[in-house]
Amino acid sequence: MRLDQVRAALDRRLDPTSRAPVSVGFSGGGDSLFLLKTILNWARPRGRPVLALVVDHQLQPDSQVWTDQAVAKARALGADARALIWTGDKPRTGLPAAARRARHGLLANAARQAGARVLILGHTASDLAEGAAMRAEGSSVSDPREWSPSPVWPEGRGIFLLRPLLSLTRADIRDSLAQEGETWLEDPANLDLRYARARARASAPSASPAGLFEALPPPAFEIDAAGVIRLSRDVAPVHLAAALLCASGTERPPRGERLARLVERVRTGDAFTATLAGARLEATSEILVCRDAGEVSRGGLARLNLAPRELGVWDGRWEVAAGDLSAAIGPLKGQAARLGPQQRARLVTIAAAARPSLPLMMREGRDGPGELMLDGPELAAEGEACARSLVLDRFKAAVGLFDQESVT
Repeated sequence: MRLDQVRAALDRRLDPTSRAPVSVGFSGGGDSLFLLKTILNWARPRGRPVLALVVDHQLQPDSQVWTDQAVAKARALGADARALIWTGDKPRTGLPAAARRARHGLLANAARQAGARVLILGHTASDLAEGAAMRAEGSSVSDPREWSPSPVWPEGRGIFLLRPLLSLTRADIRDSLAQEGETWLEDPANLDLRYARARARASAPSASPAGLFEALPPPAFEIDAAGVIRLSRDVAPVHLAAALLCASGTERPPRGERLARLVERVRTGDAFTATLAGARLEATSEILVCRDAGEVSRGGLARLNLAPRELGVWDGRWEVAAGDLSAAIGPLKGQAARLGPQQRARLVTIAAAARPSLPLMMREGRDGPGELMLDGPELAAEGEACARSLVLDRFKAAVGLFDQESVT
């Protein structure tokens, strides 16, 4: 087995001096059992706690029993463990995608609440082979990478995924566990041929060790306090997609023909304005990308109501704390007259295209103008409202500038 590659991934990505917990997605299945044991062996001599997070999707009659067994197993191995439940109605169509989204959301929230910045998952070379088989049948599933930001937003803000087992096959892992006398759970959904993943697994595609994918960051970019991204016109398509995603605060990056057409137009050197995936792009001598304020008329940039001292995320772009009073946050569009003189003066320093989608806070129980939320939390006095733009850190994560736990 290529355990040296697994250990090298842990040594490269994780901070041995940190005392934050290492969070691990744990189902009790073979891959996650091998992963949890490996992480515990790495963490113990470094004095780092390990938190096993077990998601119960409530899709199988015995899911509660399996969850209890997985939690008990994790604790017996020496990890802290927590069960996370996907409650509510389940969709009739698109269930695998909905379950995956719910799982990532639960895991990201639990990891953040525990103080973890990294969530470790047990994807293997066999998962990569199955993904290739699914794409050959027309699926758009993407390959898991060794290191990547959490795929859900805003729950996944600041959380990174590490997949150190991509050099191992499922057969390798189960052979190792069997030699140690271990047993593991088998999810019957993995055999349900109604789902593409199960059909791909049943076809037994050959798995080979994965090569590491490292995203190269753009050579230059600027992001201001309003979340406006500026890039050169020779921007790579993957970086333009990341800019559109981060500036819009949405979850799914633009792909396919629409992105390709936009990149081709950028390459021409012509001056133009375009919108895509909730973002606005202005091309002059450079590219300016910001939130598309036209989304207001289409139901976007929805109002966020916060109770006193409550923290929330508005429009996927701003983390906002209400302070001592209740507050409502909405877009500035059409409301600039509510600003006081100082904030109006500040507004003119911001790119005109970005102004309508800036966050405006109105305070309950307080007369006076609205408050333009552009200050960082370090500037707020005790009990005052504050806001933090999420665009810069999200873009850095998306383009690979954060590649280790210690630099997140």
